[in-house]
Amino acid sequence: MQEKPVEQHIDEQDAVRARRQRFKLLALIAIFAIPVITAWVMVEWRIGIPDQRTAHGELAPEVPTFDHWPIVEPRQALEAGDWILAFDCSSNCEAHADQWWRLHRALGREAPRVSRLRIGGAGPALPGESLGQWEQVPEWQSPGRVWLLDPQGHAVLTYTSEVEPRDVLDDVTHLLRMNPDKRAAPELEVGSR
Repeated sequence: MQEKPVEQHIDEQDAVRARRQRFKLLALIAIFAIPVITAWVMVEWRIGIPDQRTAHGELAPEVPTFDHWPIVEPRQALEAGDWILAFDCSSNCEAHADQWWRLHRALGREAPRVSRLRIGGAGPALPGESLGQWEQVPEWQSPGRVWLLDPQGHAVLTYTSEVEPRDVLDDVTHLLRMNPDKRAAPELEVGSR
């Protein structure tokens, strides 16, 4: 049996090392490229994107901030820093008022963070409800519409009169969970001083 010359043996070892180094480089590139490609495919073809985190309401950029709503002044009765569940009560008012009162109660310990504003309708206010009237009906209003406003008065979501209260409850509880109340947790502010 013939032995390989030393130079040829060294060349083979260098070739094996070079292949290993290329493989390592390709593996490293793949580690970073595969997640990017996977994310791009998911977004482009809507594959594997969960629907359970989608809000049931609609975004309403045409709705002005609460300070610019054309309503008779119920603002004093609303708590500063609360989320506002405002609803138009121009038709079937008693049923709508009761439905949103029940939703408010279903919030449990988070209920104090939400104020209810009934706009329109007749009759006394239900517990925890503020009453208001339209000075003039805005173009973005429709009978039975519901708006969820953040503590700064921006309309976060809007719902049609046919919305299921459970869907609104899901959205409200999700938003309250994602936006903790700074007023209720003063111990969190101590470390930031």
